[in-house]
Amino acid sequence: MVIMAGGIGSRFWPMSTAEYPKQFIDVMGVGKSLLQLTVERFLPICPIHHFWIVTSEKYVGLVKRQLPDFPETHILLESEARNTAPCIAYACWKIKKQSPDANIVVTPSDAFVLDTVEFRRIIDEALNFTDCHQAIVTVGIKPSRPETGYGYICASDADNLSPIVKVESFKEKPDLETAQEYLDAGNFYWNAGIFVWNMETILMALRTYTPNLASIMDEISADFYTAEEAATVKRLFPTCEKISIDYAVMEKSKDIYTIPADFGWSDLGTWGALHGLLPKDEQQNAVVGRQIRLYDCKNCIVHVNDTRKVVLNGLDGYIVSECDGKLLICRLREEQRIKEFSGD
Repeated sequence: MVIMAGGIGSRFWPMSTAEYPKQFIDVMGVGKSLLQLTVERFLPICPIHHFWIVTSEKYVGLVKRQLPDFPETHILLESEARNTAPCIAYACWKIKKQSPDANIVVTPSDAFVLDTVEFRRIIDEALNFTDCHQAIVTVGIKPSRPETGYGYICASDADNLSPIVKVESFKEKPDLETAQEYLDAGNFYWNAGIFVWNMETILMALRTYTPNLASIMDEISADFYTAEEAATVKRLFPTCEKISIDYAVMEKSKDIYTIPADFGWSDLGTWGALHGLLPKDEQQNAVVGRQIRLYDCKNCIVHVNDTRKVVLNGLDGYIVSECDGKLLICRLREEQRIKEFSGD
């Protein structure tokens, strides 16, 4: 079980910052961070000592505080962010040293799932498939709307009786018209960024499609579980090409399958996505915080520290967020400009 926890989540400023990104925040107001919810979601599938977390050096303290029972030796530190392919390769080469026949799930740390029982059924189905097939399985979310904020997976046969179907192609984030065409076609799914494979499959794919990355990992792995490991990783990991696993492997391999799923998934990439998931009042306002009063407001999302008292009047379609002395008041329809507004 590999959890990628090194992202910044800049679109959720000021709640999420480079110093304290969204995977470590109680985004949903449920008393647990997204990282804690991710670990909790997978615990019925495998024991904690089979979990690995890959994160930035600067977040190791946050991981330890939020997951005090997590094995410290299974927290892998990136000295520099190099995107998902090097992150995943690092974890897989490390696991291979001790478990060369491992069956692996890779997941982001900052997504949200409503139906955890159905989620675990889907993951078990994928693991059973990769246990006896040299194939990569990616989870495809059945779309509920023509979403332009997600990449898509095109399945070769939507009517296939098998629960796992061959992937024909991956599609970049579409415009609205194209997204509607995908929805109408019935064989397009949102790409959740959750991958399942066995060790032999992923190592072979990375050696085939990213030989330079594989070569660097071979060199680093020579010092795994030795006193030189940290220094070797710090020296060599930044030399990896900055590339996503989608470009490195998924769009090149011919042995990619998807398992269509519907378990209430969201990547929580935007304030709008969070607004869609949170409980709302009769005026479609969603709030996280204990002392929030809204008067004649509608279609708003308010996310503040529990110690803050907030009173709002007359707002329609706004984001209001306060964190560590930083305050954002922004129209929901302008949220794509938040990174520009924050200056980060």
